[in-house]
Amino acid sequence: MKTAIYHNKIIHIDLMNRDSFQKMYDEGKKGALMCPSCGEKVRFHLGIETEPYFYHLASKEHQCQDLHTNVTEPESLEYTERNGFRLPKTRSITTATEKMSFRKAQAIKSFSSFSSNKIKIHSFPFDYLNKLSEAQIYLDNGQAKAVSETEGPLLVVAGAGSGKTRVLTARTAFMLSEQLIDPKSIMLVTFTAKAALEMKSRLVQYPDLTQAKVKQLVSGTFHSLFYRILSFHYPQKWVGEKLLKKEWQREYILKDAGKELQLDDKEFAYDAALQQIGYWKNSLQFHHKIKPASEWEEKALFLYKRYEEFKLKEELFDFDDMLIGCYELFLNQPEILTLYQNRLKYFLIDEFQDVNRVQYEIIKLLSSQTRNVCAVGDDDQSIYAFRGSDPKYLQEFEKDFPGAKIVILDQNYRSSHQIVSAANQIIVANKQRRSKSMNAQFETNHPPILFYPYNEEEEATMIVTDIEEKISNGQEPSDFAILYRTNTASRAVFERLAGSSLPFIIEQDSESFYNRFMIKSMLAYFKLSLNEDDQSALKDLLPSLFVKKGILQDIKANSILQDCTLLESLSKIETGFPFQERKLKKIVPITRSLSSLSPIQAIEIVEKELGFQEFMKKRGNEGNKWERGSDDIKDLKVVAKQFATISMLLDHADHMIGMNNEMKKQRGSIRNGITLSTIHRAKGLEYKHVYIIGAVDGSIPHDYALESYRNGDPLPMEEERRLLYVGATRAKEQLFLSILQERRGKKAAPSRFLLKINKGE
Repeated sequence: MKTAIYHNKIIHIDLMNRDSFQKMYDEGKKGALMCPSCGEKVRFHLGIETEPYFYHLASKEHQCQDLHTNVTEPESLEYTERNGFRLPKTRSITTATEKMSFRKAQAIKSFSSFSSNKIKIHSFPFDYLNKLSEAQIYLDNGQAKAVSETEGPLLVVAGAGSGKTRVLTARTAFMLSEQLIDPKSIMLVTFTAKAALEMKSRLVQYPDLTQAKVKQLVSGTFHSLFYRILSFHYPQKWVGEKLLKKEWQREYILKDAGKELQLDDKEFAYDAALQQIGYWKNSLQFHHKIKPASEWEEKALFLYKRYEEFKLKEELFDFDDMLIGCYELFLNQPEILTLYQNRLKYFLIDEFQDVNRVQYEIIKLLSSQTRNVCAVGDDDQSIYAFRGSDPKYLQEFEKDFPGAKIVILDQNYRSSHQIVSAANQIIVANKQRRSKSMNAQFETNHPPILFYPYNEEEEATMIVTDIEEKISNGQEPSDFAILYRTNTASRAVFERLAGSSLPFIIEQDSESFYNRFMIKSMLAYFKLSLNEDDQSALKDLLPSLFVKKGILQDIKANSILQDCTLLESLSKIETGFPFQERKLKKIVPITRSLSSLSPIQAIEIVEKELGFQEFMKKRGNEGNKWERGSDDIKDLKVVAKQFATISMLLDHADHMIGMNNEMKKQRGSIRNGITLSTIHRAKGLEYKHVYIIGAVDGSIPHDYALESYRNGDPLPMEEERRLLYVGATRAKEQLFLSILQERRGKKAAPSRFLLKINKGE
């Protein structure tokens, strides 16, 4: 049905303002929509693959007929705007007089007919490979070559879903069982401890391999392997008790150093500073040689210097020091390097596209005698530049390893032909890559879907509706993943899932949107408008007025002495800056006025009348360039439009903070839940159904990459394209890409990465 009764008026979907669709969805859930024919309650369906419609709550099969669907409104009819709808002054709305702006979802076309490229070989020139086939461990031509070429340098370019883990384990088993290579001479390097354990568990299931033999392999992560070397030779220096294991320990050192610069613990992005320091160290950039590129980098560099000085004085070390320490050990003590060169003859390195400079330099040193390096990776999946990873080591492998053999694994065993074809079209535009085109092993009747929500709220609703329908038809919650560029982009979908009965899983370190620095600062004004003695709110508010939090005690004391509220006391403090004091005198009447305004009006008043815009300009771009505080306020405005009063918004914010904390506590206990994850965290995983949200310019590709591109640096843009490629290739059967019509309250442009596949070129 296209018609319903709302507030005693007949409304028609074709005459609804486009931005009111989400409101109708919410009103339907509240029981505020009625069928114009039978008077029963109806709801508003807002999904992905069908156009919006009203349906009866009791049964979607039971549908009444629309009223007067063929009547045309006279052109002279006058209209008025009310509650987000275009209502005629003289009669109820029953038919359309203008086209609905809702854009239907669009299927991405396949670009070639499907033909299976999978080749199962059952006869090999090696006995052990034939044993693998008999054990139903099949290898295709490329995989078999990668497994059996064990002498000299080898680069295995393993595209998405091409079975790289099988290649690494089968190669290791082949070396042990066919070639009888001493397991103690093989170093198997993975990027996570989980991956190392998985490979070992697979190896013991291979023919002729025992637990005892597998245990003799020198296997683990870069950090664990190099730390073992350090602790063996210098156990007193590299003792575990001296390791800074926790991020809060490292942040504590930075915060103590930050006092010299008068940096506020709650304001300065110490987490981003730690990430920047890690990047410098993994790139072998030491603090005495770095030239900062910005004021923020200058602060981070100062902290880097103090951080290293503190560790040296206290004889502490962090995880990055394990890599640098091992590298310097080999350079400064060549006899120790020779010891390991003589012992370790073969090197198998997983996720080679993610190695950073220090890791790469160590591997070059260790393998310089035998050159038996097997590097397995995919430059199209290199997405960790912020950690110092660089795909050039994979792309230029032959320069450091002359005569290297190259094997390209181009068979995708994970995703459907439709998904693989779309992913190929996305990544082919990158110039800095090894040329390859992946081939799928199966096809489905589900081409990738582009869908067009009005904004972030509607995007979340459409996705959750689609998942609910699929689960009701037999799918499991764990079959679904919702992926996004940055954590802040998950705000709306988290809230929609929190309001549903669907189980879901969030990342352990996922911060609630409403706990972010800029958001807390803005909401503090709202809280003080309702309670002028809210100490926590006052503390959160002070940074936006450029007032140091140390003055909080004076404010509290003055409020007692002068028998006034904390808000009134704030307006009376003397800062020594006339301009600032004039602003503070305005704060009481303006803040009090907020309680009678809508949230969106209140935000605009705080921005314009209390100098919050100036605060955002000065502080909104600090720290993490991917999740800027100034953008958070734009997101808050999208949220604010849903609520009539600031108390309703504040209640919602508190509820969402509580839900976020609860979900993190339950994370380990939810075995069958929908996954909410950044694309970075989802790398290496797979799901039947994947939704990528915010596929628009500014999100994917990120604003940071667009700005770099305009300034002549194309590399961040190429990494963003790889990020979308990684997200798309997590999907096995269905892929949905959301193209917002509005993002953060402004018109959005579809991601430039999708333009060609959108046109079917």
